[in-house]
Amino acid sequence: MRTCRTVAVLLLGSSLLIAWFADAQAQPASPTPVAALELDGAVDPFIARYLVDGIAEAGARGDRAVLLTIDTPGGLDSAMRTIVKAILGSPVPVICWTGPSGARAASAGMFVMLACPVNAMAPGTNIGAAHPVGVSGAIEQEKVTNDAAAFARSLAERTGRNAGWAERAVRESVSLSAEAAVDQDVADLLAGSAAELLGKVDGRTASTAAGPVTLRTDGAAVQPRRPGAGVAILHGLIDPNIAFVFFYLGLILIVIEVLHPGLSAPGVLGALLLVISVVAFGILPVQLGGLALLVASVVLFGIELKHPGIGLPLAGGLACLVVGGLLLFDPAVPGVRVSPWLLAGMAALLAGFFLLVVRAVVQARRLPAPAGVDALVGAVGVALGPLEPRGEVRVAHERWSAEAARGAIAAGTTVRVVGRKGLKLIVEPGPSLPRQPKGP
Repeated sequence: MRTCRTVAVLLLGSSLLIAWFADAQAQPASPTPVAALELDGAVDPFIARYLVDGIAEAGARGDRAVLLTIDTPGGLDSAMRTIVKAILGSPVPVICWTGPSGARAASAGMFVMLACPVNAMAPGTNIGAAHPVGVSGAIEQEKVTNDAAAFARSLAERTGRNAGWAERAVRESVSLSAEAAVDQDVADLLAGSAAELLGKVDGRTASTAAGPVTLRTDGAAVQPRRPGAGVAILHGLIDPNIAFVFFYLGLILIVIEVLHPGLSAPGVLGALLLVISVVAFGILPVQLGGLALLVASVVLFGIELKHPGIGLPLAGGLACLVVGGLLLFDPAVPGVRVSPWLLAGMAALLAGFFLLVVRAVVQARRLPAPAGVDALVGAVGVALGPLEPRGEVRVAHERWSAEAARGAIAAGTTVRVVGRKGLKLIVEPGPSLPRQPKGP
């Protein structure tokens, strides 16, 4: 019986193995996919690394092609050249598509489109405006422009496109609609969607680092590759609105730390926000005039905070905030600006803070002190925390804001009230309190 059971198990296992093998042979091999990548937003080192890795993985897998969807206002020249090198060195053809409708391949995005062996645009998109822009928003010096123009021309000549227009896009910052780009041999074809594009380019021959490749993309499975969480977060910070908010909040927190030294938390957080905003400003086309107006607005708000009720610094600060936000980024670069709604919201918030909160605090300070506060002069209490020189004390079974008359007072020290400033007690070290007798 034991031998029969063993033989039966072997026969059953062999039958299952043969059936699985026959089924695997009957099924067609899974089609080689098309890797889908996205260049969405500013061209920065984070998105460049994501694209380079994605193109390299597609080449290692032997994918049919890489579909790169583009919607960018431009970015760093160094990051753009990194992406272009990856495209030109890829053994897998890279198909660039500016889409969907409303997208653009501006500035650095134009160079990426010119580098792709096959490129397309959706109706309602545009390409161009590639004149180099400096940190101040001014046109860069002539040698930088000449270098960018030569690079654009070399890419266009390599891929058989309109080299003359590519150079004009750099020198004169001209742009083309999708239809005009196809007519002037800047883009290869129009495609309203990625699926339509893959169908239209099927059978075309594309140049790659490994030689000419015939595209077989019609009906191919598209395999998206998303950037990792770290890249997505860092790339998301390179946004005009976020950079503006971080820069302005950083300035405000630094001013708070200066006005109230010793808090440390506002200073540390403000410095961190300023560092992040400066990194973003290094990629975005910032104008120094806008930055100066934002700094001036914070200074004016600080004056209003130290001397409330004047009103003129508040009005000047609000005006500098709004105008500085509008002028912060170069208007020649499409799609890069601070939202007017964000500016209006911040201006309204700051105006409400000064007109309601600060005014209420000032009025409270002008009220007469409650009856009995003067009676606390001479009373003895305990410092609830260190007074360096401000802190809190417990006097007459109540917590009071206090300030040391001279020097610092450690927590737990017995203090004596020697005066007051409004509702704040002025204290100095006092005699030790007698110990309470222990119970039986």
